[in-house]
Amino acid sequence: MNRILGFIKIYLKNAFSAFIQIRYLYYDILSSYRKDPALKGKVFFILELMTYGGLWAMVFHRLAHFLFTLKLPFIPRLLSQISRLLTGIEIHPGASIDKGFFIDHGNGVVIGETAVIGSNVLMYHQVTLGNSNAASSGKRHPTVGNEVVLDAGSKILGPIKIGNHSVIGAGTILTKDVPPYSVVVGNPGKVIKHFGVRVLPQNTAG
Repeated sequence: MNRILGFIKIYLKNAFSAFIQIRYLYYDILSSYRKDPALKGKVFFILELMTYGGLWAMVFHRLAHFLFTLKLPFIPRLLSQISRLLTGIEIHPGASIDKGFFIDHGNGVVIGETAVIGSNVLMYHQVTLGNSNAASSGKRHPTVGNEVVLDAGSKILGPIKIGNHSVIGAGTILTKDVPPYSVVVGNPGKVIKHFGVRVLPQNTAG
């Protein structure tokens, strides 16, 4: 009996947490306006925002993630695939994304099942939060901190952590943890700045 009650408690807790993420759509819209200069000063910016694939991808994902957390079969994956067809952005329903997430342009973005994304993250097109050959089960995808920028074409692979307020440069290939307040570029990724101070070239994050 205790095991059943424990299961129900965990189930309801997860469902409530996922439901809260639907409410995060409000913050996603605010973040889109704040982070896209093309929308600034426009009276009818909300109408233009409705054409953004990144925003629609989040609408689909917030609902799919809620249903995925409820253990509903098939429907969450169906929603994610409809979203991919319409927007060119593929987000697994299992991915956990905090409030204020904005995908600019967005085509070619891939976010894996066990990825975790913090608040107010900005992501550009062709970014991958993917698996690596080293991780075959459990946590397989990256954890991205708060206020992180992932530039176009960057590939973050495996169950690594990207520290808060970091910037991952365009085309960077990353397979190792990144400390907070870092700027990372290259293949493999190298930390070139930490807390705004340039670091020695041998500091490699990838």
